[in-house]
Amino acid sequence: MRTLQEKVILVTGASKGIGAAVARQLAADGASLIVNYAGDKAGADTLVAELKAKGTNAIAVQADVSKPAEVKQMFDTALAHFGRIDVLVNNAGVMITKLLKDTTDEDFTRQFDINVRGVFNTLREAATRLADHGTIINFSTSVNRIMLPTYSTYVATKAAVEQLTRVFAKEVGGRGINVNSVSPGPTNTELFTKGKTDETIARLASLSAFNRIGQPDDIAKVVSFLASDDAKWISAQNIGLNGGMA
Repeated sequence: MRTLQEKVILVTGASKGIGAAVARQLAADGASLIVNYAGDKAGADTLVAELKAKGTNAIAVQADVSKPAEVKQMFDTALAHFGRIDVLVNNAGVMITKLLKDTTDEDFTRQFDINVRGVFNTLREAATRLADHGTIINFSTSVNRIMLPTYSTYVATKAAVEQLTRVFAKEVGGRGINVNSVSPGPTNTELFTKGKTDETIARLASLSAFNRIGQPDDIAKVVSFLASDDAKWISAQNIGLNGGMA
């Protein structure tokens, strides 16, 4: 059953990885898609062409979510094309892993600008421009729960996203908008695997109840459920998508 029929969904950072998997799943479940990208135009265009070939109404929209003017223009473009946005999925993010003592000012600023300011910028637009009875799904991380060295500033940004989620849910609930965050564990994407040895990945996989890391589709299926009307009574929650890791 196509549970997202007639919904228009904006997914940030959707040109590859988990974002692309989420976009594909949402489209398969009946949604129309706004595929946001910052720099990977080729990836976004390829994904949109793929979705259109399967009958999905989809467009690619460039915007750096850390820049308020670009976020506003992204909403303008999406609303001009579709007339409304029903669901916002805040997937865009960066992860820089270094010991805290080795983290530069530039590393710190880049992560907070994209991971926190980016969510803030899209939530601020969504506060008045998302459709009534809409849905927002923000991305946090399960690494918040296990205190891995080198992840200090990354988890700090995601902790901020979880708090934004909880408070914003109360601010927009009067319009029937529910707001949640999801916290993937280690997931088989370039963002996670880049720079890690097979031994490191195997060690992290052993932390899950299923002795494996997640796949992007594992995350996408839950996001699709949260985007559906079946999940409207869930709000201000953070949902771990980690195979029992923590």
